[in-house]
Amino acid sequence: MFNINNFLHSGALSPAAEWKGYPKYNFIGGHNDDESIPIKFLKDSIDNVILKEGKTLAKYGLESGPQGYFSLRNFISLQLKESASIKCSEKEILVVSGSLQALDLVNQTFLKKGDTVIIEEENYGGTISRLNRLGVNMVGVPIESDGMKINALEEILKDLKSKDIKPRYIYTIPTIQNPTGTIMSVKKRKALIDLSKKYEVPIFEDDCYADLIFDKERPPAIKSFDKEGYVIYCGSFSKSIAPALRVGYLLADWHILSRILPYKTDAGSGSLEQMALAEFCKANFNSHINLLRAKLKDKSDAICNALDKYFGSSADFTKPNGGIFVWISLPETVDTSRLYDLALKEGVAINPGSEWSINTSGKHKMRLCFGNPSTKEIDEGVKLLAEICQKEFGVPAQIANS
Repeated sequence: MFNINNFLHSGALSPAAEWKGYPKYNFIGGHNDDESIPIKFLKDSIDNVILKEGKTLAKYGLESGPQGYFSLRNFISLQLKESASIKCSEKEILVVSGSLQALDLVNQTFLKKGDTVIIEEENYGGTISRLNRLGVNMVGVPIESDGMKINALEEILKDLKSKDIKPRYIYTIPTIQNPTGTIMSVKKRKALIDLSKKYEVPIFEDDCYADLIFDKERPPAIKSFDKEGYVIYCGSFSKSIAPALRVGYLLADWHILSRILPYKTDAGSGSLEQMALAEFCKANFNSHINLLRAKLKDKSDAICNALDKYFGSSADFTKPNGGIFVWISLPETVDTSRLYDLALKEGVAINPGSEWSINTSGKHKMRLCFGNPSTKEIDEGVKLLAEICQKEFGVPAQIANS
């Protein structure tokens, strides 16, 4: 048998595990609820647009060029103006294959091994793993209830400047931060822009969850306060419509976007998905989002109730204001990486906190996603998780029967 190991370079990644289906109680990833996918409206949108513009599929990029389907970019520009107070044109938008490609493109443009970036110290696992793989130095900023600790950020910028280190960007998820769920205040957003200009460091604003705020008003994006082109903005339809569509977007002033675009060498993201989304969103986006928010709020209530019921005071968390996950701190005696291994054997999947933090504080934390499981599965899964945790770590001390 051919031995691939003899041909791999020393830095090759570990082999992937064979996929054997999702666990019964799936609290990981950014999955949506099956029933929340607007299948009928998406079908109608595909039927309509394929008859009107299907012949443009004969060309890479349709007839809209390498930045993506023009009608979708037009919708994005109008929607961002209405919901995030961002004024932009279609030429400042690049459609990408989900927000992960946006992250990869920015990293390819800005980073090389040994560079330094500033990020929130508890952060999206995909960002952390990518920066680690690139050999980039991450400097973490603590997070408060209203977002990144601005005073700490300023001290970090001062310290790096004194060492003649220029950070390549400041990465932030200001609205429904992943994994903490915090929402950065408008005051801090403005202060962040001021620091960005003062130290001449760009901001990479990841706003992929901003459409999913339950009740509070969505704050203006950091990009909306940017008058000098310091902010690169990223959004996605993965959480608002469907993850498997793999459609996201980057927004930046053209002189920046024109340097990012050459790295997108995939001949364009999926065109049929873009066409269907543009047709769907023009008529259905806002009504769909309102229904989705209400459904996710019910699930958020369900998982918070289950945590209170089965973990009691041993689980410390803040009730989410939006999004699809809750960030939980357990007693320091609990190792959530060990809990992950044990729980998965019993059909419960969780995100251990060590994968979502650049310091050791993540060892006793975990992220649970409530977007996919039903309210019944949420209750059953959290109860089983509590039983596994109690057996291994003695936490919680008692578990409710029902």
